Formats: sequence, structure tokens, C-alpha cells
Amino acid sequence: MRSLKYISIVLVLAFTLPLHAQEMTMLTQIKKGIKSKRVSSYDQSGDNHDNLQNIKTGEKRTIFDVKGAGIINHIWITMAPEPRFLSRNDVIIRMYWDGNNYPSVESPIGPFFGQGWQESYLFTSAPLLATPSDGNGMVSYFAMPFAKGARIEIENQSGKDIKAFYFYVDYAEMKKLPENTGRFHAWYNKQLTGSVDSIENEHWMFGSNKPNKTGKDNYVIADIKGKGHFVGVNYYVNSPTPYWYGEGDDMIFIDGNDTPALNGTGTEDYFNTSWGAPKTPYSTPYFGYAKVNNNIGFLGKTHIYRFNIADPVYFDNSFRFTIEHGSNNVLTLDLASVAYWYQDKASPVPQIPDADARKPMPAIGPGDIHRWRNEWRKSKGNDPKLWGN
Repeated sequence: MRSLKYISIVLVLAFTLPLHAQEMTMLTQIKKGIKSKRVSSYDQSGDNHDNLQNIKTGEKRTIFDVKGAGIINHIWITMAPEPRFLSRNDVIIRMYWDGNNYPSVESPIGPFFGQGWQESYLFTSAPLLATPSDGNGMVSYFAMPFAKGARIEIENQSGKDIKAFYFYVDYAEMKKLPENTGRFHAWYNKQLTGSVDSIENEHWMFGSNKPNKTGKDNYVIADIKGKGHFVGVNYYVNSPTPYWYGEGDDMIFIDGNDTPALNGTGTEDYFNTSWGAPKTPYSTPYFGYAKVNNNIGFLGKTHIYRFNIADPVYFDNSFRFTIEHGSNNVLTLDLASVAYWYQDKASPVPQIPDADARKPMPAIGPGDIHRWRNEWRKSKGNDPKLWGN
């Protein structure tokens, strides 16, 4: 049991070694009392119809339901129609551990795997990926332990039928989990934020802002009760303005403190970048910009991620991760996120926003900005030589 205990703790709890060191430890350690198992959508008749078919809108399907103890270590999913015809923002994935009737994971399937809004694009990180072609393959390498069974459920809220749903769920079966093995959790949130003063006063363009020390109006990425450690976030920003959205500070409250235990200096700083967003996407195992807008300035949709694999954030009683929307919460932004963490026991996550609340805000383009400029010209007397300042 010593070998089993060591392996599981490295895989599930530690997250303190560099990734390559973890991989080498797992590859070289001889495992005892563990068997590799898989549940997949393969055609059990021996034919090649290897998918679940015709999942009706409003229907739920269980894709994984096993008893006993084990650790899920790999998930792969793809589905048809492709994303431009079927929104993965409206297909929900839920995971239930240890026979509980409440999910410890609940998220739209696209955002969970790093595909924001109703879009598809390549995404590469250590624990989560969206693979060629065009992000259609969704992959997880997060370790997901269970002691008394596990169940994964899909719900179709898209208004269209899922014609084909393919999946692998690979797991290590074992007689018993080691003590203190954490349970995987994930939660999706979305909010259309607004300025606390009804003025989008970024960079103090219209005077000073009200100081923010309590995080009262911050966007909430995670709000957790219990003991565990936080291991990352996919963060989706949809900005209606070409102005820079990233001056909002991360403010993380641990164990019920009224002031942040961890206080950041700006959105891009938390995500390990600097001086604004990059012009093109880039990926590292732990952080990156999977999608950047190719519009005007910072107008449009940006997907940023950071996984705290080498630097988990620990808490004993509670954990509240918030971030400002603009400096001192002055910007209107369409924000969404999926947070990932481990707790000492499987706990329920808050209910996620419904399908109507998850809809992305309409795109704003150059034509809209030109119309606004025309209204400004009219308000200034329609001088044909008005420049703009």
C-alpha cells in the first residue's frame, strides 16, 4: 500500500513538483493493486457505430457510471454537428463522486475544456486541450479520484439534437484510495458586469475612482467552503470597448478573512503576462492566451488561462477568488470562467447560469462604432470637419 499511497498523492494532491518530474515519477514507479480501465462509446456489437446517437434537446445521458474506487486520468470527447451548428456552450457536463446526488463538477462542456462562448479554436495546456481539427477534440488530463463510485452526465440544452457523441473515459481502478485524497471540482460562472458609478472610467479618464479594498463588486471566479487547494481557471472576456480591459486586480480571500490574502496588480499580471494582451495567441503548459480578438484594440473576445499546478493555492475553511472588471470595477464586460480545484471531500458546487443567461452578448464591430461616432457628430452640431477630440 505504500507504493499505491505514494503514487496517488503525487498524482492528485501534491502538484508541487515540476510537470516533468511528476511524469517521470509516475512512469518509473511500479504500480501494485491498480488496473487500467476504460468506458467509451465504442460499438459493443463489434460494428463501427462508435458513438451515442441522437441525444435529443433537453435530454440527459450518463456516459460513465462505475462503482468502487479509482482515479479518472483521461477524458476525450467530440460530437456532431460541429460547433458552428451546435453550441458547446449549451451542452452541460456534470460529474458526481462517491454516490452523491449533487454534482461536484458542473459546466458547459465547451468552456470546461477551454472553448469559450459558442466558438471552437485550438487550445493547449497541461491539464486541458482542444485539439485539431479546429478544437473539435476536447481532452482532460486532470486526475479525478473517487472512493465509492463516479458518474458523468451530459445534458443537451442546445435546442438541437446531438447526432453523434464520441468519448473515452480512462481510469485506474484500485481497491481503496489513500487517506487524504482530494476530490476534483469545477464550476462555471458568467456575469455581465457594470460600472459601479455608471461611468466607464478606465485609466481615470473622467476623474478619480472609488478605492476598492473589499472586493465587494468584483467578478467571482470561485466561492468555496471547505478545505482544499485551487488549481486553475479558464477566463473568458468579451469586451464592448476598444479600450484596455485588464487593469482589474485579482483579489483572493482565504479562510474568511475580510481582506485579500493574495492581492494582485492587474488582470494580465495574474495570468503571467505584461503590458496588455498579446496580438496573437500563445500557449504554455500552465498559462497563456488561447484566443485573442482580431478586431479594434481590445474590442471582442479573449480567452486567458492559468493553471496553478506547480503553485496551488491552499485553504483550510474557505476560498473566494475574485477579480475586478477594470480598475476599481469601472467596466462593462461580458465575463465567464471555469474554476478548478480539489477538496478533502466531494462537495456541491453552486448552480450555474441557465441557457438564456449563458448567451454571449452580441458582437460589436467597426460599423457600430461608426454609428456611435455619427451620433456624437450630431450632438456637436454636425460640423463636417469634426475629428473626434
